[in-house]
Amino acid sequence: MGRPKHFSREGVLERALPLFWKYGFADTSLQELEKATGVNKSGLYAEFADKGDLYLESLRHYLRKRQEDELLTAKPLGWKNIERFLKFAPCTLEGQKGCFSINSMNQFAVLPPAAQEIVSNSRAFLKDLIARNVEAEKPGMKATLLAEMILTFFTGISMEQHLKGSKATTNRKVGDFMRVVRKL
Repeated sequence: MGRPKHFSREGVLERALPLFWKYGFADTSLQELEKATGVNKSGLYAEFADKGDLYLESLRHYLRKRQEDELLTAKPLGWKNIERFLKFAPCTLEGQKGCFSINSMNQFAVLPPAAQEIVSNSRAFLKDLIARNVEAEKPGMKATLLAEMILTFFTGISMEQHLKGSKATTNRKVGDFMRVVRKL
């Protein structure tokens, strides 16, 4: 009979996520993960196949938590949901910059192959949610095209979070962008 584990899978993911978010997959060492999670190497490997598996599960965990925020599903659907999403979704973990999923796109060359699929599926899901909000406003332009533009803008402001700047600047950009989008 194996020894009982003294940690929760969710707890490990919650503590590993900030490391992967800040340093990326390649620059996060197993020793740093052990220290941050409080779980030794054998415990981590008993729970996760390898560091790549821990990263993928951290990414899935992050995306599940973002869906719980319901930024794009609040009723009534429309521009207010999109604006709230653009203002609050790029940085959802205290002390981190950008969006963990967007940051992952910069690392595809070194990530486990499944990461690209997870991120691609997440973006397709987001695009669909954005399109539903756009459709609710009955724009003059095709909702899926506007959703693509909004998702591209989201990617850009998520990346800009890594630059020196303020939340006020991001909010101004989002406000300006939304004024333009509402006219399309």
